[in-house]
Amino acid sequence: MPTAEEWGIVFLTIRIAALATVLLLPVGVAAGVVLARYRGPGKSVAETVLSLPLVLPPTAVGILLLRALSRQSAVGGWLAVRGIEVVFTWKAVLLATMTMAFPLLVRSARTAFEEVDPRLVGIARTLGCGHLRAFFRVTLPLAWRGVVAGTVLAFSRALGEFGATVMVAGNIPGKTQTLALAIFHDTQTGHEDRAMVLVGVTVALAFAALWTTEWVSRRRARRSVV
Repeated sequence: MPTAEEWGIVFLTIRIAALATVLLLPVGVAAGVVLARYRGPGKSVAETVLSLPLVLPPTAVGILLLRALSRQSAVGGWLAVRGIEVVFTWKAVLLATMTMAFPLLVRSARTAFEEVDPRLVGIARTLGCGHLRAFFRVTLPLAWRGVVAGTVLAFSRALGEFGATVMVAGNIPGKTQTLALAIFHDTQTGHEDRAMVLVGVTVALAFAALWTTEWVSRRRARRSVV
């Protein structure tokens, strides 16, 4: 049974993952729509750049984030001017998880929007729907499964983020220590029993998120058939 300290780690991880997912959702959906509809030059470059965190070592992404934040502070950037501390705070954990989870949401959303028949959107437009109304009335309802799948994948990735987080946020108990960081720390310090408890919690959270998505998808499919 997790202790009070371990529950604190769990709740911090869930809060960060949930907030990262909520913040990513509108941006990820917008990026997915643009990549699905745009056919001009530079599309391949944009897709490649957005997908880089999937193939780069997470520690490399963390170093790039750390250098970017340090450089901004050195030159008096927007965050520095406003006195917002990011490195080695929960904000750094949030930034790292968002960076690593973003490509999963974008790729799933792009695939879902590519499968929507543009002719249906065109029909909606001829019936008087504007761009936004056609998107929310036609495009999004048809692509919702892919968007939900990408959202859950992003949330699950945020739950397990380690490499980028440890580089830009450190492993500070009670401040920046998430489940992945706590599991690593406990394993390195010989507390394997506590590490296994946290592993079990992580597996349960990931399983619950994925199972919920499958359950919702099946219910929606049954209603569509009926």
